[in-house]
Amino acid sequence: MMITVIAVCGGILGVLFMVPLRTALIVEEHGVLPFPEGQACSEVLLAGEQGGDKSKLVFSGLGIAAVYKFIADGLCLFPSEVDWSIDAYKGSGIGMDVLPALVGVGYICGPRVSSYMLGGAVLGWFVIMPMLVLVGGDAVMYPATEGFNALDTWGLWGSFVRYIGAGAVAAGGILSLIKSLPLIISTFAKAMKGFGHSGGVSRTEKSLSMPLSLGGAIVMAIVLWIIPSIPVSLLAALIIVIFGFFFATVSARMVGIVGSSNNPVSGMAIATLLISTVILKATGNTGIAGMTTAICIGTVICIVAAMAGDTSQDLKTGYIVGATPIYQQIGEIIGAVAAGLAIAGVLYLLNSAWGYGSSQIPAPQATLMKMVVEGVMGGNLPWGLVFTGVFIAIAVEIVGIPVLPFAIGLYLPIHLSTPIMVGGLIRLWVDKRKFQSEERRAEVINDGILFSSGMIAGEGLVGILLAIFAVFGINLSLGGILGNWGGVVFFALLVAIMIKFMFGSKKK
Repeated sequence: MMITVIAVCGGILGVLFMVPLRTALIVEEHGVLPFPEGQACSEVLLAGEQGGDKSKLVFSGLGIAAVYKFIADGLCLFPSEVDWSIDAYKGSGIGMDVLPALVGVGYICGPRVSSYMLGGAVLGWFVIMPMLVLVGGDAVMYPATEGFNALDTWGLWGSFVRYIGAGAVAAGGILSLIKSLPLIISTFAKAMKGFGHSGGVSRTEKSLSMPLSLGGAIVMAIVLWIIPSIPVSLLAALIIVIFGFFFATVSARMVGIVGSSNNPVSGMAIATLLISTVILKATGNTGIAGMTTAICIGTVICIVAAMAGDTSQDLKTGYIVGATPIYQQIGEIIGAVAAGLAIAGVLYLLNSAWGYGSSQIPAPQATLMKMVVEGVMGGNLPWGLVFTGVFIAIAVEIVGIPVLPFAIGLYLPIHLSTPIMVGGLIRLWVDKRKFQSEERRAEVINDGILFSSGMIAGEGLVGILLAIFAVFGINLSLGGILGNWGGVVFFALLVAIMIKFMFGSKKK
């Protein structure tokens, strides 16, 4: 009951918060925020409508990525995440998720955004982590349970860099919201001014009304408050509404920059837990009851952020192809309710099959969130790490680098930023390459977007299939017999195939 209500309310809040943000982020910043998956979906739809060579490109990318994903994560012929530590520079490491969707995201986002993400990752994995080992030596620092010298790269990242990254993501979100605030306020004002005078609104701009969206959000907060089995007080409900809208804005902007696959939802949830637990502790809500309330707040905000990011991608697709926003928003709400009704059963099924905290479902983010709440309540949270991330974000903003993609790169493992950078470099090479004409250049760039869109879709579809296999206990793994270098070879082959398809078609 509790899981279902929290999931449904959080999902609906995520959709409703995106109603006033649609104009500000989807329409006004069209051409500024790429929304990779939203653009990919629109390209798939448009290519299917056009048919011919364009649809062949999309479905070629889809098919190749699907086969590749199945070989990598289904048959496990090679590890989909290759990883090396650098012994000569202790504490540092490099790796890559050798998957097609990330290359496609990098190509669509372009070299600039990709380089910002990689810059954040390089700071974490080649500056902060080696420096911790160099300075820390054999010392043990909470939350780690071993000395710095004894920790591998994943131990350093999980124990320290994630806290720094969470601080950077929270600060980056606040800075981004401050910069977007004038546009958001003007959007609110226009929407409220036009309330009751919707006759002149075109079909492609017709959304749920602002009063309905705000009223619905208040109703969801009240539902969370009044149901006895959910430990959410009136103060907690207010925190959910305020932080929900804030992180819905941040999440939508983040996925607009780097895509849904790289949306650090857990980072936003951790930031929420930090602030909400401090507020609860300051108001006397301590102990197990206070920690349970904080976890509930973080859970709802996590769902809100994920749903807002997903909804923004869908609205971007609709904006490109000329859909009617209100019908999309109604569909999103129906989907949120359906998913909320199903999620409890799925969670119980996974817990029955393997158990959370086991090797099959280690749930590292959930463990980190538990440590954050206990750390704040117990007074032993490594605030120094969090504030290090905050001031790194401020420094990055001062020098004029967009802070959100940089902060995301710092928070996420470098293994995600490197394949995105590969896609960005392919796009840079195409942009700088000499062509017979600008028309030919535009054609190659667009063909790359079409093929990338297909790769994103293909990997997603096989990911669903593999999840079904896991639920039913179907194991086809070959144990990664080709090793890391096998993954690198297959990845290089994938890049070569992508380039071949991009340059394979010519206008006749």
